[in-house]
Amino acid sequence: MSRKILLINPWINDFAAYDFWIKPLGLLYLGGLLRKNNHQVHFIDCLDPYHPLMMRKGLKIPRRYSSGDGKFFRQVIPKPDALKMYSRDYHRYGILPEILSAELKKHRDADIVLVTSMMTYWYPGVFEAIRIIKEELSQTPTVLGGIYATLCYQHAVNFSGADYVIAGAGEKKILQLLQKIFNEEPLFIPDEDDLDSYPYPAFDLIKKITHLPLISSRGCPFRCSYCSSHILNDKFRRRNPVKVVDEIERWQNKYGVNNFCFYDDALLVNPGEMIAPLLKEIKKRNLSCHFHCPNGLHLREVTEELGKLFYSSGFKTIRFGFETSNLSRQQQTGGKVKNEELRLAVNRLKNAGYKTDEIGVYLLCGMPGQSAGEITESIEFVKKCGAKPMLAEYSPIPGTEMWNEAVDCSPFDIQKEPLYHNNSLLPCRNNEFSFNDYTKLKKKLKNNSGVGGVA
Repeated sequence: MSRKILLINPWINDFAAYDFWIKPLGLLYLGGLLRKNNHQVHFIDCLDPYHPLMMRKGLKIPRRYSSGDGKFFRQVIPKPDALKMYSRDYHRYGILPEILSAELKKHRDADIVLVTSMMTYWYPGVFEAIRIIKEELSQTPTVLGGIYATLCYQHAVNFSGADYVIAGAGEKKILQLLQKIFNEEPLFIPDEDDLDSYPYPAFDLIKKITHLPLISSRGCPFRCSYCSSHILNDKFRRRNPVKVVDEIERWQNKYGVNNFCFYDDALLVNPGEMIAPLLKEIKKRNLSCHFHCPNGLHLREVTEELGKLFYSSGFKTIRFGFETSNLSRQQQTGGKVKNEELRLAVNRLKNAGYKTDEIGVYLLCGMPGQSAGEITESIEFVKKCGAKPMLAEYSPIPGTEMWNEAVDCSPFDIQKEPLYHNNSLLPCRNNEFSFNDYTKLKKKLKNNSGVGGVA
């Protein structure tokens, strides 16, 4: 029997947020899978920057760019009690709550509601969405999944208000839950080891498509001490690169999309298996695309050939995960990159045609025990190599190798309160790296090169 299933992408509640090609890809993959199982699927996006009801209220569309990134609608809201000591404004990013209520009223016949989640410290927006869902659809079971639900599972079970909480990859678990609730056998179950067996995401549910996200893989073969990829994905799996290009061509033909964002954690690993044949196939079909990679790419894989392929295939936004030039900390955090590999990668990218400001290199700041001197040295090293340093504030993540060290050194109770994972707080700052040090470094970066990090 066909069920009516409502997907919800909740708000972001934070001091700062910017839309770096954000889309709830996992939720939309679920939408495609549920349709394959003969269910009716509907979608409410609380982050929609083009929501027509916001337009009718006379609100201006936030500043957006043709590449697909831009600002969200935002409202100043009261800070949670745990954050009241901070003077910065706290915002709800996305549509007005009354608009979510109005949208929900159209779906009173929904059989079940699925809510996703992103950063652990964005849970207040998730909780508010669930509260409103319960007010409008009081008899409808609500399921919470996503990153926060996986990394802070018990917190979500205890406090979210959802009827069910799912940790980890949701496709198989959702089908099992639907079978449990409605006593119906699934019609189609994808092969978890074959990512190409999954139906395409239900992108047609997006009201206005300016760009689309892609994945060519799930997981990562590396185990960096600060990263949760291995928790969110049980193993590293890849698609067939030709089938990824098939998907790109499909969306371009169907929606005229030119901007695509890769969500992979390990897009460049073993480039001969994925990215090189993918880009060669793009060129073979004469597809005109712009690609964006806001996640940190593995720079040790950049060869002369790959740099040229990147440039000629339309990679416009490239970011690399370097984290630090400190050799000891490089080893401590996973050893995925060395200083000489950054020099080589930057030279190869410049030989291909990229300019300094187009080669973004993420540097983690605020890791446990890290000093301002180490971060300054890393910034200078990246500049010397001819790339653009970008500060990425460390956020402690439950279950990672660095988590226990973060718990021991943080002045906040990060174990009990996920709000204290917020990178804006510099949760593991110390006497050798204070907020004042951080502010000076950010200001110096901005003044010297027009380069800023992600707030």
